[in-house]
Amino acid sequence: MAIERTLCIIKPDGVRSGNIGNIIAHIQKEGFKVLSLKMTRLTKQAGGVFYEVHKGRPFYDELVNFMSSGPCVPIALEKENAIAEWRRVIGATDPAEADPGTIRKLYAKNKGENAVHGSDSVENGKREIGFFFTEQELADLA
Repeated sequence: MAIERTLCIIKPDGVRSGNIGNIIAHIQKEGFKVLSLKMTRLTKQAGGVFYEVHKGRPFYDELVNFMSSGPCVPIALEKENAIAEWRRVIGATDPAEADPGTIRKLYAKNKGENAVHGSDSVENGKREIGFFFTEQELADLA
């Protein structure tokens, strides 16, 4: 297995509910290396660009509106097999279907407000991390 990078975003609902620290603790407990993080707020335009892969789908406008509704916390993560591992840790998109102990089971409200984002492929992980962070911000501090 190779070392991979993935993007986590603590979504506006995760920020509003005060679970930033809980989610970061969960990330660290699972052995992910945090390369960089910041709090930001996406504009509707930036949210549209970030989620352009979903343009044309029925949930696209709702997703962009939600992601621009408040601050979020993008986090660049690294670990062996990071894409699959992160998706396992966050659980199913719908928290009602998520396994016990997953981030979405613990902190998400519903399918639309599901606390965190996770990259779905190595290619998207690179693109998504590059959307929020420069290479300089991804400095390996270890």
